[in-house]
Amino acid sequence: MLHLPPLPGSPRRAASLEAVESQAISEARLLAGGGFDAAILENFGDAPFFKDDVEAVTVAAMSRLAAAVRREAPELDLGVNVLRNDAASALVVATASGAAFIRVNVHVGATATDQGIVEGRAAETLRLRAALGASVAIWADVHVKHGRPLSHETIEAEAEDAVRRGLADALIVSGAGTGKRASVDDLRKLRELDLGVPLYVGSGVDAGTVSSLLELADGVIVGTALKRGGVTTAPLDPERVKRFAGVVRAR
Repeated sequence: MLHLPPLPGSPRRAASLEAVESQAISEARLLAGGGFDAAILENFGDAPFFKDDVEAVTVAAMSRLAAAVRREAPELDLGVNVLRNDAASALVVATASGAAFIRVNVHVGATATDQGIVEGRAAETLRLRAALGASVAIWADVHVKHGRPLSHETIEAEAEDAVRRGLADALIVSGAGTGKRASVDDLRKLRELDLGVPLYVGSGVDAGTVSSLLELADGVIVGTALKRGGVTTAPLDPERVKRFAGVVRAR
């Protein structure tokens, strides 16, 4: 994860956009040098989040940052997540910057969150992708963290709808919140469904659990465990990055 500090227009903004860009580039280079395959650029510092459409200033800032990361760390595949659930803006940023995929927290169905009821907009997202002529993949969360599903009682039902009706290119299983461990039972259930798309773990992964999780998942998304002191809002810790990558390479 490339967790961005508050961006222009955000209530807690403190750093200049130039400083945010410098941090994003530095952390992207650190991940690339550590052997990571990809990074997800996310406006993590912009809380409280809009539940869907963000402001134009956020799209502009993230487009600049995504382009900078692609330019300075081209060996990393780049993903974009615009919180809380602005898939359209994420898709535009990804297309403009040459990013490989977007993460969509609620792609199908509806989820109760601290932003209210967030509804999936798969039809709009897929049509926008077609109109843009983009090859950007859609990685969809199922039973997403910081939320309670309203339309799918089971994670299997949401996963099936996300892929078969929402045309998601990959699925993400996370824990209850940022840094919280995902359910191994949920991972097993989705692996057994064999929906024909990659399955990723979206939270709570660390150097001690990554090997066992990769027995069930095609990859993991890691953020908190790579930060200084294991604090989500802290900068990346080079030693933690090195240790985590070393564990994965040694499998």
